[in-house]
Amino acid sequence: MENMLALDMVEPVECIPLIKWPGGKRALLSHILPLIPRVSGRYFEPFVGGGAVFFAHLPANALLSDNNAELINCYSQVRDNPAKVIAYLSKLKNTKEDYYRIREDIPTEPVSRAGRLIYLTTLAFNGIHRLNLTGQFNVPYGHKTHLNPCPKEKILAVSQALKSATLIACDFAKAVSKAKKGDIVYMDPPYTVAHQNNGFIKYNSKIFSWDDQIRLADLCVNLSKRGCRVIISNADHPSIHKLYSKFKVKRVERVSRIAASGAYRGKITECIFHNGD
Repeated sequence: MENMLALDMVEPVECIPLIKWPGGKRALLSHILPLIPRVSGRYFEPFVGGGAVFFAHLPANALLSDNNAELINCYSQVRDNPAKVIAYLSKLKNTKEDYYRIREDIPTEPVSRAGRLIYLTTLAFNGIHRLNLTGQFNVPYGHKTHLNPCPKEKILAVSQALKSATLIACDFAKAVSKAKKGDIVYMDPPYTVAHQNNGFIKYNSKIFSWDDQIRLADLCVNLSKRGCRVIISNADHPSIHKLYSKFKVKRVERVSRIAASGAYRGKITECIFHNGD
């Protein structure tokens, strides 16, 4: 059974994500959270990204993962060494010159790498994280000189929230290999679909192929058979619906925020597949 819901009619849910990530789910929280039961099982999120769902849900026992090692390092350092991350960021200035200097300089020390990622995503245009096809951060400076590159309160709050979480950088299948009956798994993969040729899909296909989508769908079926509660955010496309034909689906509509100008932002639909009641 399919439901269509307009996100503009939903009350926003408060959350504290540290980093704005492509495909972030703040706009879908009011639809995703009711599908996550408050049970004693472990919470798994293999495509954590900005972590909007995790930070809004705050499970007591979580395993968060992503194949982006820089992101996982950032969360690990914020969790384990928040004072050092804050000390690093407190020395940085919000200027165009400093932004491009820091964007070009890639440190090797874990705390500095974490601070650099927070700095860049805080001051980048639209606050977004984006890499080019060679893996380099390429978002231009956002020119918002009022922003503080050291969001101390947010770092401390996120550090506390992550204390209950295990963090690993790995493939999604490895991340949920120990999920069992009673556990909760939330999947939010890149929205790669079959037989599409626009630039966004071409970019996604480099990091998450159609074969990965098939592998993920098969895994979700297996997790459901194990007795896990499974929730998947994905594209509203016939090829995706076919993959998740054994799941219930909630179809939601929201305003796209990808375009820089509001004049070019239209409404799009995406789906939440699940095996709940």
